[in-house]
Amino acid sequence: MPENSQKFLYKRVLLKLSGESLAGKNKTGIDPDIMDHFVEEVKKPVLEGLQLGIVIGGGNIFRGLSRNAARMDRVTADHMGMLATVINSLALKDAFINAGIPAIVMSAINIQEFAEPFSKTHAIEHLKKGRIVIFGAGTGNPYFTTDTAAVLRAIEIEADAVLKGTRVDGVYSADPEKDNTAKKFDKLSYMEVVKLGLKVMDTTAITLSMDNGLPIVVFDFNTKNNLFRLIKGEKIGTKVQR
Repeated sequence: MPENSQKFLYKRVLLKLSGESLAGKNKTGIDPDIMDHFVEEVKKPVLEGLQLGIVIGGGNIFRGLSRNAARMDRVTADHMGMLATVINSLALKDAFINAGIPAIVMSAINIQEFAEPFSKTHAIEHLKKGRIVIFGAGTGNPYFTTDTAAVLRAIEIEADAVLKGTRVDGVYSADPEKDNTAKKFDKLSYMEVVKLGLKVMDTTAITLSMDNGLPIVVFDFNTKNNLFRLIKGEKIGTKVQR
């Protein structure tokens, strides 16, 4: 492991990103410029020793809980959503490898032609070898969000924290894009998130984090070098912990 990694506050993290973030202004599909930004943001910390796992949603391609899925069986819609996350995971892997960053996709469902089946042991081995591990297909079960999948995978790979990358600089009392009186929180407890109904992650993900003492940091992933600054210990975003 590079010496620089010893200076990181977080040495192994799970980065949670939304599928919609990949689409950019188009709101659907994959924007090449956004993909370039993703690559640049993770390249420096990973090459300096950060062990990085990623869970990305599939909302830019298909969302199970959406108007388009309203007439579908929920299980079928969720299966389609899982496949959408795999598509995004493969796109990320390709972009990272083209930039000289080792990466691999592990899937919760059996699609060995495209991705390795998920294994805690193998995932940790990949991380220790400096490979980004992208976890696709959620938990492999319907009715569970990619938020819950991110927390579950973070616990399994023994991550130091879940870092949720968004387009705002933390958690607010209301939507700051709609309410200019919204208050930003620097720190929150898990129970405060639940009691205040804050949109950090879904309740299952928050409860799972709380039960396992896993910190969650919500930060602006669109700002250049924010990921690197965060893992070095700078106070960026909102931290949720006990």
